[in-house]
Amino acid sequence: MFLDPTTYDAQAFGNAAQMISAKSGQTIIKHFNFEVPAAGSDAKAEILEERDHFAGLADDLKAYADALGAAAQKNPGEMTSDMRMKPGKPMGGGPFGTDVSAERLGLIPAEHSFHLMLQTCKVCHARFREKHQ
Repeated sequence: MFLDPTTYDAQAFGNAAQMISAKSGQTIIKHFNFEVPAAGSDAKAEILEERDHFAGLADDLKAYADALGAAAQKNPGEMTSDMRMKPGKPMGGGPFGTDVSAERLGLIPAEHSFHLMLQTCKVCHARFREKHQ
């Protein structure tokens, strides 16, 4: 959708953001509250050992999804230029230790929130998911 803004569908975008929001934050934290990963799970035991780190990523994921849902509500028609990142404009934020408050995320383009959400998924999977050859 960000590669081809003509494919933007506010309702589908908002629904996807709402689904991610509903499955992140406390939902995913509680889901991975185990003593030993379940048979067949790719989850690593480090989730328990690094509970605060995992919980922080889960909460960040929810914040990004909520920001994307808000952007969909704010832009019910076509994708606006406000939703797009601008070349050369520093953005900040992300899973590497900065502010992901709703207020802050409301000030950055949805495209940037989307990229930050993807980075959060990547960081969490790299740290807490078994890799298979």
